[in-house]
Amino acid sequence: MAQENTSTGTPAPHPVPHALHAGHAAPPVPLAEPTPSTWGRIDDEGTVYVITAEGERAVGVWQAGSPDEGLVHYARRFDDVRTEVELLETRLASGAGDPKHALSSATQIRDGLAEAALVGDLAALAARLEYVIGHAEKALASAKQEREVARAAAVARKQELAEEAEKIAADSTQWKAAGDRLRAILDEWKTVKGVDRKTDDELWKRFSKAREGFNRRRGSHFAELDKQRASAKQRKEELIAEAEAISESEDWGETAGRYKDLMTEWKAAGRAPKDSDEALWQRFRAAQDKFFARRSAVFSERDAEFTQNATRKEELLVEAEKIDAGANLEAAKNALRKIQEQWDEIGKVPRERIRELDGRLKAVQDAVKSAEDSRWRRTDPEAQARAAQFRERVEQFESQAAKARAAGDERRAKKADEQAAQWREWLQAAEAAVADR
Repeated sequence: MAQENTSTGTPAPHPVPHALHAGHAAPPVPLAEPTPSTWGRIDDEGTVYVITAEGERAVGVWQAGSPDEGLVHYARRFDDVRTEVELLETRLASGAGDPKHALSSATQIRDGLAEAALVGDLAALAARLEYVIGHAEKALASAKQEREVARAAAVARKQELAEEAEKIAADSTQWKAAGDRLRAILDEWKTVKGVDRKTDDELWKRFSKAREGFNRRRGSHFAELDKQRASAKQRKEELIAEAEAISESEDWGETAGRYKDLMTEWKAAGRAPKDSDEALWQRFRAAQDKFFARRSAVFSERDAEFTQNATRKEELLVEAEKIDAGANLEAAKNALRKIQEQWDEIGKVPRERIRELDGRLKAVQDAVKSAEDSRWRRTDPEAQARAAQFRERVEQFESQAAKARAAGDERRAKKADEQAAQWREWLQAAEAAVADR
C-alpha cells in the first residue's frame, strides 16, 4: 500500500508504458509505488482529484478527516484494484486461471477506469489491464483452436467407431467376439467428448442402428440354432433308441455295420442343446459299448476255439502228407476220405491260417487225384480198343502185301506195304498213349 505524504505539488503526467502500444508482446513494467500525493490531491472544499495524462479528474469528496488521510483512502482503493489485476495476470501466466473469466474481469475494470474513484497510476494500470486482456484473448483463441482440434479428433473417432459397428452389424458371424467388441465400442464412445450435439446425435443414431441390427441378426441366428438343436436332440434320441434296441443282437457283422451307420447319422444330426448333448452322447456310447463288449467276448472265445481247431488240423495234415497214392491208390483214397471227414468236423480256424492249412490239404488231394487220373488213362477201354483196331488194320495190309507178292503183283504188294506202315505208326502212337497213362 502507498505511504502517506503531505506534498500537494502537481507532478507531470505519468507516461503510458510502451507495452500498451506494442501488441502486448511482453507484460508492462510493474506499477510504481510512489506516495498518494504523486497521483492525486484534495482541494480546500474536499474534492478529491486523480492526476492522469489528460489532466486532473475529480473522483470524489473527502470530509471525514485530513487531506492526507483522504488520499490514503483512495490510494488503498487503487491498491485493491491493482492487486486484483495482478492476481488475474499471475493466474493466467500459471495456467490456473480461466481466460474467459480473466477477460471479462479485466475488460470490466478497464472500461470503468475512466470513472473509477481511485488515486494511483491509472495509465500503468490501464496498460497492465490491456496486457491481461491480450493474454486472455490469446489464451481463449488457443483454447478454441485446441477445442476445434479435439472436436475434429472426437468426431473422426466416433465416425470410425460408427463405421466399425456398421461393418460388424453387416458381416460378422463371430457372435461373442462381435458382441464384446460392440460393448467395448460403447464404453469408448462414452469417453469421447467435445462433439457438438447435432453431430453427436447423428453419429449416435448410426451406432445405435448398427448395434440394434447386429442384435436382431444375432437373435435370429440363435433362435434358428435353438430350433436346429431341438431337432438334433429329437434325432439323437431316436438314434439312441435304436442303438439300445440292437445292443443285445448276436448278428455281429450286420449289427456292427449298423452301429457304424448310426455313428455317421449321429454326427450328421448336429449339436443338441448344451445342457443335454453330453448326456445323450453318453447314452448312445453306452449302447455301443455294450454291444461291442459282448461281441469282443464272443470273438475272444471263438478265437481260442479256432486256434485249437488249427492245431488239430495241423495234426491231421501230418497224417495226410504221409499218404502214398503211388503205392496203393485205394488205400490212399480211403485214408484221405477219413481225413477230410475229420477236417470238416473240426470246423473253422483263424482267418489268417485258412489259406495255409487248406493249401496243404489241397496238395495231398491233388496228388491222390493225379494218381487216380493216371490209372484211369492206363485202363481206358476206348484207348485199348482203338489200339487193337490199329493192330488189326496193320495185320490186314501186311497179309494183302504177302498175297500180292506171291501172285507176282509187285505194284499191289508195294501199295499194301505203304498202307501197313501208315497204320503201324498210328498203332505205335496209340500204344504209347496207353503206356504213358
